[in-house]
Amino acid sequence: MKPPHKPSRPFFSSGPCSKRPGWSLANLENALVGRSHRAKDSKARIQEVIDRSKTILEIPDDYVCGIVPASDTGAVEMALWSLLGARGVDMLAWESFGAAWITDVIKQLDLEDVNTLTADYGKLPDFTKVDFSNDVVFTWNGTTSGVKVPDGDWISPDRKGLTICDATSAVFAVDPAWDKLDVVTWSWQKVMGGEAAHGMIVLSPRAIERIESYTPSWPLPKIFRLAKGGKLIKGVFEGATINTVSMLCVEDALDGLRWAEEIGGLPTLIDRSQANLKAIENWVASNDWIDFLATDPSQRSSTSICLKFTDPWYEALSDEEQTSYAKGLVSRIEAEGAGFDFGSYRDAPLGIRIWGGATVETSDIQAFLPWLDWAHNEAKNGS
Repeated sequence: MKPPHKPSRPFFSSGPCSKRPGWSLANLENALVGRSHRAKDSKARIQEVIDRSKTILEIPDDYVCGIVPASDTGAVEMALWSLLGARGVDMLAWESFGAAWITDVIKQLDLEDVNTLTADYGKLPDFTKVDFSNDVVFTWNGTTSGVKVPDGDWISPDRKGLTICDATSAVFAVDPAWDKLDVVTWSWQKVMGGEAAHGMIVLSPRAIERIESYTPSWPLPKIFRLAKGGKLIKGVFEGATINTVSMLCVEDALDGLRWAEEIGGLPTLIDRSQANLKAIENWVASNDWIDFLATDPSQRSSTSICLKFTDPWYEALSDEEQTSYAKGLVSRIEAEGAGFDFGSYRDAPLGIRIWGGATVETSDIQAFLPWLDWAHNEAKNGS
């Protein structure tokens, strides 16, 4: 039988992610639409996003934080194009986005002194092989694999190179090790449920020193430029964005940040995401047809929670039949309005990916999980 209840908000996409509880368009009615982003009031709103982000995330005072174009992808590529090439680089990847950064560095920047450390979906590379005399590029949380680094203990405090961290699906859901990170990037559309197209970048004093002392050998597009005349362009980190931002999106980002402060800041955001993971862990433990893609429980993401099918019935299917089953599982539930956008990423192994960031209510995940059981049984029984 179909489950008797549906989630109040059946939105489990890993980006753009669910809006915060209680969100409505009315929250954006004070947005400075039709105003120049260079106007005094507009710059103040943009700066407020930066300031509130720094406060909630407890970013050190001597680090700078700015809003940049093209979401997290733009922020990561800004860092790669602006900072790499001064020394060798270790590239770490265990899912599709980390692999994309390797492609950028080897095929686009054409760097030669590159060491790649990779792992299959579900695992992390061997961090003991990382050379911290090099720059190190990695994702904190693999959005398409559901595998995260447990902490920053593996990063050498005596590193010579920079650590560049794509943290887009981790920021606001983990307690970042700021003293171990020199560049951190994310987008508004992930844990805080903001709108897409805008990214954020944080630079440590060591990263700033690199920007001011090193000039890459390749041309830098305007949207990647962080220095002028050998000095950091401070305006980028003071509300003067590189290009035009959407003031509607700025207002939406502020709405999410204010909500985060009201409910208790970073500790509460982390607790909400961990509660979502725990609910799914309890459900997985009671089922024999599904399991986590992450092989080590300490490496399970609490945001992009990735699961794989383990039923012997499923494993006996052909590749084509497995694909049909996976798509059908999602379609059945979406047709019932009980859950949306929870299929695995296109490059990841077939399975389920449930967003468990802080804007998702645990009660909605608990209401959603029985629908997965129902859809699986329907498919298995040929209904």
